[in-house]
Amino acid sequence: MTDVSLIMPVHNGGQWLEECLLSVVSQTFEGRVELSVYNDGSKDETLDILKKWKYKLEDRGITVIISGHEDEVPRGVGFAKNRAVNQSTGRCLCFLDADDVMHPNRISRQYSASCVHPSAIVGCKFHREPPDSTKRFTEWANSLSPMQLYTQVYTSHGPTVIMPTWCCMRQVFDRVGGFDEGGKGVPEDLIFFYHHLELGGQIVRVDQDLLMYRYHPHATTFSIEEDTIWAVRVAFIQRQVLDSSTHFSIWSVGKQGKRFFRSLSPANQAKVQMFCDVDEKKIKKQFYTYEKSKQRPKPKIPIVHFSQVKPPVIICVKMNLTGGSFEENLSSLNLVEGEDYFHFN
Repeated sequence: MTDVSLIMPVHNGGQWLEECLLSVVSQTFEGRVELSVYNDGSKDETLDILKKWKYKLEDRGITVIISGHEDEVPRGVGFAKNRAVNQSTGRCLCFLDADDVMHPNRISRQYSASCVHPSAIVGCKFHREPPDSTKRFTEWANSLSPMQLYTQVYTSHGPTVIMPTWCCMRQVFDRVGGFDEGGKGVPEDLIFFYHHLELGGQIVRVDQDLLMYRYHPHATTFSIEEDTIWAVRVAFIQRQVLDSSTHFSIWSVGKQGKRFFRSLSPANQAKVQMFCDVDEKKIKKQFYTYEKSKQRPKPKIPIVHFSQVKPPVIICVKMNLTGGSFEENLSSLNLVEGEDYFHFN
């Protein structure tokens, strides 16, 4: 049986594909590897490059499976990933985007971790190309502690181990049931990740930089509306945290805090005991009134200084943007992340 199947969905990846496939043949892993590619209606030289490299890869002992379609409209990343997985045979799945490049030890390190943690999505550290792109995001993802891989899953950054670095046993994929096939505009990786967690799945990160994650304007990430991701995140934090809480507070009575409140179900809106902030002008107002509430009289929610906030707290303040003052304020309260507060920012 094949040990590892590299899962590659591709749509018009010809510009980067040669470099990506070179990183496949450069792997140090000594087990059996196959490359499973689903070509999602590419109109560039993608298919020609794949056919040329098929012989090079097979000369190195790597089995290559290529399928796809030639329709005018691509069917989406979720569809392509599922087809690539379904045609593969490996007991372990290692996902690879056609515009990324693997470190020679990637498969070896992540396969070993997957064997130790067979119920986990196993990610790794990464670097970006160009180097200065998404600096805050990269630093956040690479610096999360093992516990924060779980506690910071509600942030706008998406999965705490990024999809291009995923590796997992086939049973993880089968348990979730594959990726959402809604097509363009669907955050299929985030939906899969949340479902995995709800089923009791684990998250593990190999703390070595094993992937060059390319940043470019044609990436599928840019086709997903922020409102769509917001709705998925709100639904998840309600299911995981708020629905079972009797009360909670919201840190920030600014735009994001108010938007978060408005996005909640009526039942969870009723559980908000207070907003907190550092802005004296906002605090002096004493109350936030939700004007569109159907309740009569309209609920008035107290606004307090952050030092007076009562946990649990949903934090709607962006990290690492205040010169450290927000982080110092939060630290001064001696709260426990994942119990007393949750980042939603």
